[in-house]
Amino acid sequence: MLLTAIIIIFLLAYGLLINYYNRWWKRLDEFEDEADECTSISVIVPARNEASTITNLLTSLKNQSYPLDAFEVIVVDDFSTDQTSEIVSDAGIKNLKLVQPVVNSSSSSKKKAIEAGILHASGELIVTTDADCIVGTHWLQTINSFHQKTKACFIAAPVKFVHNNSFLQIFQSLDFMTLQGITAASVRANFHTMCNGANLAYTKKAFEEVNGFEGIDKVATGDDMLLMHKIWKKNPSKVFYLKSKESIVTTQPMPTWKAFFNQRKRWASKTLVYDDFRIIAVLGFIYLLNLLFIVLIVVAFFNSFYWIDVAGFLLIKTFIELPFVYSVSKFYNEQRLLKYFFLFQPFHILYTVSVGLISQFGKYEWKGRQTK
Repeated sequence: MLLTAIIIIFLLAYGLLINYYNRWWKRLDEFEDEADECTSISVIVPARNEASTITNLLTSLKNQSYPLDAFEVIVVDDFSTDQTSEIVSDAGIKNLKLVQPVVNSSSSSKKKAIEAGILHASGELIVTTDADCIVGTHWLQTINSFHQKTKACFIAAPVKFVHNNSFLQIFQSLDFMTLQGITAASVRANFHTMCNGANLAYTKKAFEEVNGFEGIDKVATGDDMLLMHKIWKKNPSKVFYLKSKESIVTTQPMPTWKAFFNQRKRWASKTLVYDDFRIIAVLGFIYLLNLLFIVLIVVAFFNSFYWIDVAGFLLIKTFIELPFVYSVSKFYNEQRLLKYFFLFQPFHILYTVSVGLISQFGKYEWKGRQTK
């Protein structure tokens, strides 16, 4: 009975947390393009072994509605071993630069690539995306308009997984879409800092004022969220989330289960590096909630009474999350995925607990490099 009481308390607290995110998500109005002035923009694209994907990104950048003389594209070839640099050189884009980091390193390689890009950047606003992404025609125009209106130092913007009908891709899409909703709500509420490096913008001045990645350069990941937190600490009222369908960046989910777990391990590995107790507290609470479910299943094998609690846990957790996930799915036009939502609950709990644990130990592979 004690375990049941603990779970009820955790679920009540979880309900308050998700309701909090839901309210702030709904308070975040969709932005509409309205600016006439053009900020000079440098689009930084770190790329390593992206020969199979980078052409699609370059084509989408070439088709931007933003004036060609107002932005540049800087692809940073992070010592690729394939044809990435040749493809970029032959792309035929006039406002494109191809550069390379000074140091070939497996530690913080993406940060070093971004730093190299910013070193060559002439734009007032730095916009980052990944080489395996595709951006919409009005992507830069929308970011510019939002920057003009808010005078933001840092802008987080939406990312979406495209997917087929496989279990793996649908699961990733639902999981990632929910994370994107939490990201938007938390930034709008100024509750904690979250973002994704596939769709970010920050002023070059803000980057320089916090000395770039200094202090977080020993961490292999975190070129997005750790930098965001540094800028937020200096300019807490100038960090925004851009909620606009025109600003959505699309990318592919991981193709295999191994790649998926490796990606999530990489994302979670920076958790204990934060000096933001707010996000650590939230992540710790969610981890304990999911861990309690695993404990509940173990106990149920010894006492069949607790199988009722197992079923109740899944139903209540789904009921808590569904209004929020539904609202976010409408923005991304992915409501059809919700029919899988309950079925994915047990697997999502198991993956959360396992990845959260193993991410704090050992190494992971990223772009063919072994990283601690």
